[in-house]
Amino acid sequence: MRVRYSIWDPSGNITALVESPVPVERQSAVAAELMARHPAVEQLGFVSWQAEDGTDAVLRMAGGEFCGNASMSAAALLQSRLESAAPSGAWITRSLRVSGAKQPVAVRLCREEEGVYRGAVCMPKARAIVETAFRWGGLSGRLPLVRMEGISHVIVSDASPLFALKDRPAEAEEAVKAWCRELGAEGLGLMFLELGEGDPRLTPLVYIPGSGTLFWENSCASGSSAAGMALAAENGRALRLTLEQPGGRLQVESDPESGETWLYGRTALLGQYDTEIRG
Repeated sequence: MRVRYSIWDPSGNITALVESPVPVERQSAVAAELMARHPAVEQLGFVSWQAEDGTDAVLRMAGGEFCGNASMSAAALLQSRLESAAPSGAWITRSLRVSGAKQPVAVRLCREEEGVYRGAVCMPKARAIVETAFRWGGLSGRLPLVRMEGISHVIVSDASPLFALKDRPAEAEEAVKAWCRELGAEGLGLMFLELGEGDPRLTPLVYIPGSGTLFWENSCASGSSAAGMALAAENGRALRLTLEQPGGRLQVESDPESGETWLYGRTALLGQYDTEIRG
């Protein structure tokens, strides 16, 4: 099988996007092979420009999950493919149909230079934010569980005893797998959130059973949004915060009254490929 794909860097959350048509039943195998070739890639999605509902493109992640960073990158890829691409400094809006999201996802883009875009993604609303009891390895506590379309996140603040799992990576990886199964989630992230002086710091661990991937991600758009949603709900007012992450910064603006959350970041093209794979 010959595939055309590109690799993007949205705040360190390295993402591969395949443009060649690949049947859904073969996507996991294709994703596994390409991710083996590019060990820095943390997630992979399949893009189609043949949208049938008025949207600009369709993005299906290899595990069927929702991903904000991949949505931003797919919109940037689309914009880079258009002959009438907007000039640097101009904001445009694209609408994508994304796996894990029931409604089309709006992405705003501004091209900074060739292959580099600032972006804002209107994230799907949380289905629920509930305090939930968790237990692992002698540690226990009640933590905010943010159930989103296509993925759920547990917000583990540094005030919780379970924050100790951040420094016990093997235990944290087993815990996220077990909790994902118990919750029946399409995917689950543990968002280790440090709320000290200055900007909060987020360390994301994400497990997607559909693609069999487990990563300590350099950044996580949906996890950042979930943290913003949980903090806004706790404070009872709209919040805008910048989250420092291993790969860079993401900004979140969340309003608990309207339920609207915007994720702000930047994505850059790292390379484009056209090659044969076993698939």
